[in-house]
Amino acid sequence: MFPAENLRDWVGYDIVDPDGKTIGSLEAVYVDTITDEPSFLTVKVGFIGKHRLAFAPAVGATVAPKFIRVRFPKDLVKNSPSIDTDGELLAADEPRLFAHFDLDYGSGVERRLARR
Repeated sequence: MFPAENLRDWVGYDIVDPDGKTIGSLEAVYVDTITDEPSFLTVKVGFIGKHRLAFAPAVGATVAPKFIRVRFPKDLVKNSPSIDTDGELLAADEPRLFAHFDLDYGSGVERRLARR
């Protein structure tokens, strides 16, 4: 496996956790608005007719020929703050998303994430 660089090219591929458990499929990439680097991945999870988009941090993600491996366990990702498949992450929900993964949100008042 190798470091994930152009994650947008991997939309539709499976996302797996460190143990190789499939979490769902990559739907979109959210970038840090300050660095323009991938920050979070949206992962399509759920059952037929009842899908939602969970978030997984992109930090430390690696890619293999058929999947992307994230550094966080399946249960943590599936229980992360989520949005509807046609929804949008609200700026007010960003601090809670970072806190869920014990990541530093910072103290700025600007929006930190943008979907690309």
